Amino acid sequence: MEHIMQTKRTFILGAAATLAAPTILRAQQDAPDRNASSFVTQSWQDHFETLGSGAILADITSRALHYWASDGTYRLYPSSVPMTEELTRRGYSRIVRKRVGPSWTPTSSMRERDPDLPISIEGGAPGNPLGTHAMYLDWPYYLIHGTHDTRKIGRQSSSGCIGLYNEHITELFSVVEVGTQVRLL
Repeated sequence: MEHIMQTKRTFILGAAATLAAPTILRAQQDAPDRNASSFVTQSWQDHFETLGSGAILADITSRALHYWASDGTYRLYPSSVPMTEELTRRGYSRIVRKRVGPSWTPTSSMRERDPDLPISIEGGAPGNPLGTHAMYLDWPYYLIHGTHDTRKIGRQSSSGCIGLYNEHITELFSVVEVGTQVRLL
């Protein structure tokens, strides 16, 4: 009797899985692809006249950061991007400063959106949205930085900055020089 019940249960579960499979497959095909395989390799020549000391392209649409070293070595990282088009700045910039353990002070517009934000958070403190490293652009308040909140990577989640996993910003920070050209596209 137990064997018959187990066979019947197996049959019912198998039938349910067979019926659900087309729905699951269709949902996977219809869902936007947000994984690393959807990143398109870029060519620095399409964005910069020369490599100089290196070049960074932050592609807002694909949520990827591309880096070329002066010798042409290429690296690709998934990133977080601004929450809205209003917060997005596009164009050419450059790295003007680098900081390990950056402190964070919300801008006045951030505080308008969320009055409960702290006045500031010191570098290395838990909850610091800048993560372990930051590279500052020549546009005020715009940075490429790490994040402790890994759920933000691959999403529209920032107030204007480009965010990377802490291990990726650490790697990038070690090879990017102050003066490196940057394009947000």
